[in-house]
Amino acid sequence: MDLYQEAVGYLKSQHVPAVVQTETEVMEEDVFQEEADSCPLSPLHPESVDFPDTPTLSSPEEMLERRLMVLKGILESEEVYLRELEALLMPMKALRASAGRPSRFCPVPEIRDMHQSFFSSLKERLSAHCRSDPGPGEDEQMSYTGFELVVGDLFLKMVNQLGLYGGFIGNYEEAVQVVHKCTQTDPRFRTLAQSMMSNIGSDKTRTKYTFEALLYKPLDRVTKTTLVLLDILKTTPETHQDFALVHRANEGVTLSHGMRRKLMRDGFVVDASEGERHMRHLFLYTDLLLCTRFKHATRGKQDQYRFGWFLPLAGLKLCWIADQHHSPDAQLRLHTIRTKMHLLRQQLRQHAQGSKGLAYAARSRKKLEQVELMLLTHSPVYTLELHSPSGKSHTLLLSSLYELEEWREAIHKVTTDNIETVPPDLLTLTSACVKLRMTQQPPLHSTNAVEDEMSLCGTLSVAVHSACGLQQPASVYVCVEVDGYEFYDKQATTHSSIHSLNPHWDQELEFQVDAAQELRLLCVSQADGKNDTVLGKTSVKLDSKTLNERWRRQTLHLGQVDVTVSLKFSPHPLEPPSATAPLQPVFCVPIEIVTQQEGVMVPHVVRCCAEEVERRGLAEVGIYRISGSSSDINTLKTVFNSNLRDAVNRLRRAEVNVVSGVLKLYFRELPEPLIPADKFQSLARSLEIQDVDSRLVSMFSVLHSCPAPNRNTFLFVLHHLQRVSEKQDTNKMTLMNLATIFGPSLLRLPVAALGHIGSSMDISVEVVLQCNNLPEAQTSLPHDTDSEDETTHM
Repeated sequence: MDLYQEAVGYLKSQHVPAVVQTETEVMEEDVFQEEADSCPLSPLHPESVDFPDTPTLSSPEEMLERRLMVLKGILESEEVYLRELEALLMPMKALRASAGRPSRFCPVPEIRDMHQSFFSSLKERLSAHCRSDPGPGEDEQMSYTGFELVVGDLFLKMVNQLGLYGGFIGNYEEAVQVVHKCTQTDPRFRTLAQSMMSNIGSDKTRTKYTFEALLYKPLDRVTKTTLVLLDILKTTPETHQDFALVHRANEGVTLSHGMRRKLMRDGFVVDASEGERHMRHLFLYTDLLLCTRFKHATRGKQDQYRFGWFLPLAGLKLCWIADQHHSPDAQLRLHTIRTKMHLLRQQLRQHAQGSKGLAYAARSRKKLEQVELMLLTHSPVYTLELHSPSGKSHTLLLSSLYELEEWREAIHKVTTDNIETVPPDLLTLTSACVKLRMTQQPPLHSTNAVEDEMSLCGTLSVAVHSACGLQQPASVYVCVEVDGYEFYDKQATTHSSIHSLNPHWDQELEFQVDAAQELRLLCVSQADGKNDTVLGKTSVKLDSKTLNERWRRQTLHLGQVDVTVSLKFSPHPLEPPSATAPLQPVFCVPIEIVTQQEGVMVPHVVRCCAEEVERRGLAEVGIYRISGSSSDINTLKTVFNSNLRDAVNRLRRAEVNVVSGVLKLYFRELPEPLIPADKFQSLARSLEIQDVDSRLVSMFSVLHSCPAPNRNTFLFVLHHLQRVSEKQDTNKMTLMNLATIFGPSLLRLPVAALGHIGSSMDISVEVVLQCNNLPEAQTSLPHDTDSEDETTHM
C-alpha cells in the first residue's frame, strides 16, 4: 500500500467520506470565512463583546462573570481548532507522496498536542469550577468563587510554546505553492483535497474545507492570541491571582536587545509579488515588515486583517526602479477608469448642488471611492523590490516617489539598529493591526466629504529652474507631484542634468488638477534608472488665494539641496481625460512653436545636446565634422519627438558624435532657418559694409529684429561653438570649420539668392564667431513676479 492509499485509509477510519457531499450536507469554507461562527461567546468570534479598556468601572462580580463567559468561549473555540488541525493532518502523507519531497507541515502534530493539552487542562478547571458554583440562597461569600478559578498558568505555558509555530510560519508560503502544484498536477491529491471534513459546533455540522483554508488556520489562530489575552486581562480584577500571570503572558516576546516590538509606520501599497496587483496594508515594525490583507467591516462587524507575508529587517536589501511606463493595454485600462471617475465626480457635484438630497450624493461618492481604489491599484509605476538573505523576495508598487522615499527612509532607520527578529510572535501582530494601525484606509481623495475651498481646480504650472548645494557633481532631475483626483497624471519629472554641482533645467511642467492642496518635490541623483538616490524632498501647501496667473518664484530647501522654482495657476473646469496625451514633436517644427510648448527660449534638444558635447566631446577630434551612426541619430530624433526625459537619458549614454549629429540634424530640419528669410536682404546689406565695427553693429541690429526664440537660440549656439573652437588644438575644429558646418543651417539662403552670394554666409558666421562681446542668450522665459524671490524652509 503506497502513502496515498494509507492516507485514504486514514480518512475512512475517521468516517470521512471520499466523495463530495451535497450542498445540504456540507458548508464549504474558504480562507476568508469568519472564524468560529459556532462559538458566539468566544473572543475569536467577530460579534463577541468588546469589553472596555477600563475594567475598574465594573464591580469584581461583574468582571468575573464576564471572565467566565470569555473562558467558556475560548474552550469552545479550542475544540473547533483541534478538529481543524486533525483535518489538516489527514492529507499530509498524500502530500508527501504527490510532491516527492518532505512535508512542509512537520510541526502540525506538535501544535495539535500543545493545544490538546491546553484544551484538556482548561476544560478540567472550568468543569471543576462550574460544579462548585453556589446555588440560589447559598452563603453570599460563595459568590466570589471566581477568585478560586486560576487559569493564568495555562495561558502562560501556551504562550511560551508558541515557538512551535515557527516552522509552520516559515514554510507557509512555499507550502501553499506546493499544494497548488500538487492539486493541479495529481488527480489523486485533488480528490483527497476535496474530501477534508470536520465536525463543527454542537450540531455536528460537517464542514468541507479548501486546503488553503486549512493551511491558514494555524496562522490565523496564533495571530488571535494577543486579543484573547487582552480580553481575559480586561475581565480579570487586579487582585485576582491570575492577573499577574495573564499580564506576563500578554507582554509577548521581547526583542533580543531588550526592546519591545513597536509599530514604526503603516500604509497601503500594491503588492505585485504573485504576478497580479493587490492592494495590501503594510506594517513596518522595529524588526520586520508585515504585509496583510485588509477586509472591510460589514454589517456592524469589525475590520479584519489576514496574514500575507513577512520579511525580517535583518539583512533586508531594497532596490527601487523609477518611472516604469505602462503598456498600451494598461494605458487603455487607466484611461477607461479615469474617464469613469471623472463622470462620477461631475455627478457628485451635481447632486451636492441639486435638490435630490444626501442619499444620491452618498451613492455617487461610494461609486467614486470604488473606482478610485481600482485606479490606485493599477496606476502605480514605482517598483520597490525587497530581498531577504533567506532568498525570499517581494515586489511593491507605489504611485508616489515621495511616499516610496518615506518608506525607504523608515526601513533604513530601523535596519541601522540591526535588531534580530524573534520568530514566535511574528503573526501575533496581525491580530493587533486593527488597534495599532495609524492609517485607517487607502489614500482615496473621494473619501473627503468636505473639500477645502482653498484647493485648486484648473492648470497648475511649475517651472523648475536650478538647484544648488550638491556635495559632489551629479546628474540630477527633479520629480514634482500633486495630490487631488487623478483624472490626469499627477507626477512629472524634469530631464536629467549634466554632471554638475549646480544643475539647471529651466523646464516647465504642467498639471491638470482637481481638488489639489499639496505639491511635493524631490531632487534625485540619477543612476541609470535603478536605485537612484533621493538627495532631498519637501512639500508645499497650495493655496488658491496666493496663486494666480502670474509666476511666483521661490526657493525651496530640500534638506541640503536648494531648488528654485516658479508657480502659477489658472482656474477652470477640467475637460474629460483624453485617451492619450497628444504628441508634441520638436523636429521639423517651427522653433517658435517648440519653445512655446516647452516654455523656454532655447529648445531643450539644443541645450541638452550642446551641454553633452561640452561635457565629453570638446577633446574629440573632428567633433561636428565626423558623423555618428545615422540609425542612432534617427532613434534619438524619434525619442525627442515623444518623450524628453527618455531622450535625455539616452543622450547621456550615446556616442558623442551621435549627440553632435542630433544637434546638426535639428537645425537642418527646421522649416525656417534661425535667421528668417525676410531678414536675409537686411543681413546681405550688412555684409557689404566695409568697416568691421559698423558691419557688426548692423548685423546685431538685424539679429535683434528676429523673434526672441530665434535670436536667443542663435546666440546660444554661437557661444557653444566658441567654446568648441577654444579646444581647436585638440579637436582640430577651427572657427572656419565650424562656420562651414553650421553656416548653411543657421543662415540658410533663400532660393532666389542661391548662386549670387556663394560662401559669404559661412564667412559671416565666422565673423560673428570671432566677436568677443556677443550678447548672452536668454534660455528660459522670464518668470516675473511683483515681489522679491521667496525662500521656503522645509
